[in-house]
Amino acid sequence: MTELLPGAHMREELTSQPETWARAAELRTEQALLPASGARVAVVGCGTSWFMAQSYAFLRESSGQGETDAFAASESFVDRGYDAVVALTRSGTTTEVLELVDRIRGRVRTIGVIGDETSPLVSLVDDAVLLPFADEKSVVQTRFATTALALFRASLGEDLTGAIDDAAAVLAASDDDDELRDAEQYSFLGRGWTVGLAHEAALKMRESSQSWTESYPSMEYRHGPIAIAAPGRVTWQFGEAPEGLAAQVESTGARFVQHPIDPLADLVRLHRVALDRAVARGLDPDQPRNLTRSVILDA
Repeated sequence: MTELLPGAHMREELTSQPETWARAAELRTEQALLPASGARVAVVGCGTSWFMAQSYAFLRESSGQGETDAFAASESFVDRGYDAVVALTRSGTTTEVLELVDRIRGRVRTIGVIGDETSPLVSLVDDAVLLPFADEKSVVQTRFATTALALFRASLGEDLTGAIDDAAAVLAASDDDDELRDAEQYSFLGRGWTVGLAHEAALKMRESSQSWTESYPSMEYRHGPIAIAAPGRVTWQFGEAPEGLAAQVESTGARFVQHPIDPLADLVRLHRVALDRAVARGLDPDQPRNLTRSVILDA
């Protein structure tokens, strides 16, 4: 049997994202299971799924679809008269999500967006949106999270053609940027729906390469965190930056990174940087230190 190179699963999965986004955009039946316009909704998840929940919540509410809140499953306040709770989880086995759904079962409509179609969550929720084609072997998530967000964006009426094309272009381009890969420290920034992407980028780099990363809303970065900006460090903006921020960061000697593409496609770029950094450090992001595919707590 051929031995897989470190990060082989992550590489295959992150590279497939344009394809899985396109599939998600066509899932009309599944999109129709998501909360209808006007419904008051809570979206819950853990880790990466929590950050995607934040992005979906902002997009849904800002597009006039209805009040939408995002919670970490362990810290959620779902007894607030919500019309529906959306539980986002790749494995469908995460303890906090299962406990929450079981607690509110029969009182609030629950919708699971799940990667593993054999998971116990499928039978617990009222409606299951299954994305098995986006499930992953790598512990470090890439395509499931972004494919779920692509599904959410499509359900809100967005045309994902531009995002898909941008992601394909990122993957086709050369990835020879040693300065970016080898930076001492990374701060990721976002505004609106891309705040969730910034948090996810920071988590991805920490998980895969054990790196020092931070993440903030762009306007908050000036309120203290910019103190760590320095030569050899990176501040990476997802989407449009506040006026003057790039110059302010560059004046510290840090590198300011911003790409004029769909922010979700820019997250694909970060996935590749994270993978390359991990491999360069002799790490395997498919099996990162101290992490498992799903957090399952003892009773």
